[in-house]
Amino acid sequence: MNRILIKAGALAIIGLAVANLPATKHALASDQLTIVSWGGAYQTALRKAFFEPFTEATGVKITEDEYNGEVAKLRAMVDSNTVSWDVLDAPGSIGWIMCTQGLLETIDWTRLGLDRAKFGNAGKFDCGVPIQTNSTIVAYDKDKLPNGPKTIADLFDLKKFPGKRGLWKSPYPTLEWSLIADGVPIADVYKVLNTPEGVDRAFKKLDTIKKDIIWWTAGAQAPQLLADGQVVMTAAYHGRIYSAAKESGRHFEIMWDAAQAGTGWFTIPKGSAHLEEAYKFLTFAGSPANQASLTRHIPYGPLNQDAMALVDPALLPDLPNTAERTAIALHTDYSFWVDKDDELRQRFTAWLAK
Repeated sequence: MNRILIKAGALAIIGLAVANLPATKHALASDQLTIVSWGGAYQTALRKAFFEPFTEATGVKITEDEYNGEVAKLRAMVDSNTVSWDVLDAPGSIGWIMCTQGLLETIDWTRLGLDRAKFGNAGKFDCGVPIQTNSTIVAYDKDKLPNGPKTIADLFDLKKFPGKRGLWKSPYPTLEWSLIADGVPIADVYKVLNTPEGVDRAFKKLDTIKKDIIWWTAGAQAPQLLADGQVVMTAAYHGRIYSAAKESGRHFEIMWDAAQAGTGWFTIPKGSAHLEEAYKFLTFAGSPANQASLTRHIPYGPLNQDAMALVDPALLPDLPNTAERTAIALHTDYSFWVDKDDELRQRFTAWLAK
């Protein structure tokens, strides 16, 4: 199928999705939504794939805002009945925490008009519509390391790959990767990590490379560590590596084994003043054509299963959720991290300080 046919089919489906949106009284110029996400290239991609097309299709004006995942900020607004956000991009465990604390609307899928089953496991989340999947991966510079790592165990192999390695200063996916590198099957990681012995095992494995870790805290730092030659490999967000390689011309490579699959949801904060329009937007963003459109602006995978057939085949090699990559990915257990985050983060902080 050539790109013209793909585009024509996508536009037809967009038209159908708009026609099936929940009806509003009027599409007045004063109608608006405040949508909050994470800024940067990602929010630019959301603007092109979702925000601007939605305004064009409905007449609803979108005001954008940014945040850093502050649960406390949303809680303060909900508790004081001063919610100014209408749609919130709440990924991963942040979304789960907000949902379990009653800070988000429980989504009525019949009101959306979307087939929840089409979103697989991501659709089991009660407080949002799955929008995209991205991955935390291991990356390296092929010019400096022609025969780079092949498995997550290589991240911990100082003999085979001597030198510093970068890791996100976070207990996840650091602890999961430690167990996988120590021989725990991916399918059993959370069962093992849910025991005191499993936690000890993970930290014992981390001890073997502790002196050779350079920790990073912001996504832009990981590709910079590679570019500067400070590390031989690093954990990184795959979108950051993709963008850095594209912009700089460097031959950064991604190692996909045990890539931590992340999920992004569009959610509705409890107390949104524009609930009807927020539902309308979630329906629009959940449609196959619009999710496929996002891949043209950033290499994040769509989560509506019908969207993959609409993705330009030339873009598939850059996505984290092809069948081959999904089969070897680490699928984050968000309910586990909601329960264990405080405990394991305290242990992780204490371990860092030793």
